[in-house]
Amino acid sequence: MTLQWVAVASFLYAEIGFVLFLCLPFISPRRWLKVFNFRLWEKIASYWNRAFLTIIIVLVVLFFDAIREVRKYSMSQVIGKNEKMLPNMYDHLNMKLFRAQRNLYISGFSLFLWLFLSKNQQMKNSY
Repeated sequence: MTLQWVAVASFLYAEIGFVLFLCLPFISPRRWLKVFNFRLWEKIASYWNRAFLTIIIVLVVLFFDAIREVRKYSMSQVIGKNEKMLPNMYDHLNMKLFRAQRNLYISGFSLFLWLFLSKNQQMKNSY
């Protein structure tokens, strides 16, 4: 994986870990309230909107890039069936298609979880 996809995958794993951490049943709601009412969060809140938009833009661009890659290698596979291709070329195209699909899933799930976490944060602020 290239550096950008390693970063997106790491971001996805961190999001999954954070969501699972928030779902732990043995931490009481009163304790969560104390954690979320730290003064540190008030200082970070001024930068939160800018950081959120930046991360959304980066994830959307990577998501559309992954869609483009999947379409590119899917089309070459259709064209490749009509032509005589060496087995190595066919395997290479399938490998690139697999990587493009993997990147699409990683960026899609990461974007979905980021939107979910931000919506969750907005709901918390409304209480």
